[in-house]
Amino acid sequence: MAEAHQAVAFQFTITPEGIDLQLSHEALRQVYLSGLRSWKKRIVRLKNNVITGVYPASPSSWLFVVIAILATMYTRSDPSMGLIAKIQEHLPASGSLSVQCQTVVSAVVFSTMLWLSLIFTMKLCLKQLLSYHGWMFEQRGNVSNTTKVWMMLVRIFSGRQPLLYSYQGSLPNLPVPAVKDTIRRYLESIRPLKSDSEFERVNTLAKEFEVSLGNRLQWYLKLKSMWASNYVSDWWEEYIYLRGRGPIMVNSNYYGMDFMYAIPTPIQAARAGNILHAVLMYRRKLNKEEIKPSRIPGTFIPLCSAQCERIFNTTRIPGEETGKTHTHTQTAVLVQVIQVPLISHKHKTVHHNSKYTVSEIRKALLPMSLSAFPRLPWAQARKEFFGSGVNKRSLDCIEKAAFFVTLEHEELDKKGDDPDITLDRYAKSLLHGKCYDRWFDKSFSVVIYKNGKNGLNAEHSWADAPVVSRMWEYVLATDCFHLGYNEEGHCKGDVNPSLPRPQRLTWDIPSQCQERLAQSLSVAQVLADDVDFHVFAFRDFGKGSIKKVKMSPDGFIQLALQLAFYRDRGMFCLTYEASMTRLFREGRTETVRSCTSESCEFLRAFENGEDVEVCRRFCRSASEKHQQLYRLAMTGAGIDRHLFCLYIVSKYLGIESPFLKEVFSEPWRLSTSQTPVQHLEMFDFVNYPEYLICGGGFGPVADDGYGVSYSLIGEDIITFHVSSKHSCPQTDSHKFGKQIRKALGDLLQLMTNNQKEASRSEQNHSPKPQSKKEL
Repeated sequence: MAEAHQAVAFQFTITPEGIDLQLSHEALRQVYLSGLRSWKKRIVRLKNNVITGVYPASPSSWLFVVIAILATMYTRSDPSMGLIAKIQEHLPASGSLSVQCQTVVSAVVFSTMLWLSLIFTMKLCLKQLLSYHGWMFEQRGNVSNTTKVWMMLVRIFSGRQPLLYSYQGSLPNLPVPAVKDTIRRYLESIRPLKSDSEFERVNTLAKEFEVSLGNRLQWYLKLKSMWASNYVSDWWEEYIYLRGRGPIMVNSNYYGMDFMYAIPTPIQAARAGNILHAVLMYRRKLNKEEIKPSRIPGTFIPLCSAQCERIFNTTRIPGEETGKTHTHTQTAVLVQVIQVPLISHKHKTVHHNSKYTVSEIRKALLPMSLSAFPRLPWAQARKEFFGSGVNKRSLDCIEKAAFFVTLEHEELDKKGDDPDITLDRYAKSLLHGKCYDRWFDKSFSVVIYKNGKNGLNAEHSWADAPVVSRMWEYVLATDCFHLGYNEEGHCKGDVNPSLPRPQRLTWDIPSQCQERLAQSLSVAQVLADDVDFHVFAFRDFGKGSIKKVKMSPDGFIQLALQLAFYRDRGMFCLTYEASMTRLFREGRTETVRSCTSESCEFLRAFENGEDVEVCRRFCRSASEKHQQLYRLAMTGAGIDRHLFCLYIVSKYLGIESPFLKEVFSEPWRLSTSQTPVQHLEMFDFVNYPEYLICGGGFGPVADDGYGVSYSLIGEDIITFHVSSKHSCPQTDSHKFGKQIRKALGDLLQLMTNNQKEASRSEQNHSPKPQSKKEL
């Protein structure tokens, strides 16, 4: 391990002759440089705050307004209609200034007020423009005149060269849907999953809720929406994540993978150096707000960037009732974890010829397992054993770190290994490791394997996957295509000999604490061993072929997942697809209920062998319905976040609602999420097919269900990460993966007229491409 210890700038010794003071010039120099860097950051932050505050105008526009007003006055015109004279009358130092100076000062004051008024008006106009979402519901190629005018106005009011947070003040607040609309959409979503008698029972509960308790709870939500930036996000973070009492390992955290087929260097230290350098480059750009704001792909519509504020130096801290997330702003500590064996002289964090006993190694690794435990025993152990002394100092170093790094002693993706088995083992390793070699509470942890393979594990409460994915894509592309390696596989450039040496953290773990940690570790190990993963790249076709049959790629894949589950289990199930609400300020996610009456109608017709044209019509209808639900979710008219907030208000009021209890008792047996590729321009999958980014995944949400994450890579590849539990006899991730492959091929064969193109889907996925750098 390593952390930045406090430098001792001076030492003193009391002698008979007096006090002998010894100053360390190097330490004082480092203190000076640290303070200098801190002031530079403050100045940059102040500058960015000014630029962001006046956006979509610019600070230089103030000078233009002042000059314009003064020039107008020079022509003996009064553009202020008497306001400049009024200001001049009330100047506090008018007696000591000449009349001409008073006039100039008054004009500058008026110009500033006019400039600020214009900025406020532009921000308000942009906010109103961004509140319009009609463009999203229009068919591609059939844009209305209203939307065309809107697009032109948005371009005018959007300004030029925005910083990362420039649009934050102009994003609209998330609207609160009407109770009757949410209930109507909810009942529509569960209709294909309920028998007639069950649906009638739930319908009765829903109608009673709508005319009675619903309106009362809605009043509180409307009040909150007027006061808060987002009526959902803070409660979502607290009650879905921070109040959860189970382990966050597997249940909450997610992972991101390295390139699927390529390892740029087999040298672990070199790969770690480049990856960490790239991460810190991103951090520097983030601190300077030089990263462009996220936008909806293919448009200029901005998305909320608030989650980016907590990418670095953020830790989830456990509590006995609820946890919290804390972001440190005054440290850039980097913590590295050296795995067993600790005696290796190749690792800079271990002294040469140092040896450790088994008990010492166990003592060093036990604290690592804390964050894999259920939250209550972790909080109790933290309070009892890590609240003071050396343990608190070491824990502070980890929690204040920019991020966490694990150097693994095992290899992944070795030459000759079965790629399917390797990917499955790779996913499990990133998700939970050995339960004691990851710090799951950090915002994200980078894992570097012995042969140079890498990946990350991310904590979920502070942000959602697209924010981390955007950073990780930048890191991978920068590592390989910008920083690179020399012919021997080492990092380019020279070593700086003046860098401070890393130091090991020390711990004092009493026997009582060791016993408690060992008990909790056994619980975490059972949870980890139960996870069944299957990761594969579907290379038969991708979104390019799907778009040729005039279907939404996401809608197509969701129908394929529905078909795969129906074939696997012989039933329909409540399906969760994560959408985003980042069109709104501090927006996070919303649920798209992908299993609809239209999709069920199509699946029955398709599996019963009905006429091809009938099946195609049903398929397009189901896809269009899915797209409609996705658009509604993105524009604040979803179902589940509104019902969730109504449920929270009912709990605050101490009122039990049979309807809300029914809603939140339904399991999500199929939980899905698409991870979009956001830096596609940084990769070249045609000329460098081995540098295929693989996306990431998450653990199963239901004990008897599947978790499916997928990414559309370029035009021809779709990657899938399928998770389930070994303990459930009804689930099998590999079996479900085969069903997904077959369902994708069957759907394309149904929808395309080119049977040659569709016939490729019946084959197994193509063998991985060979690379000169592949290991």
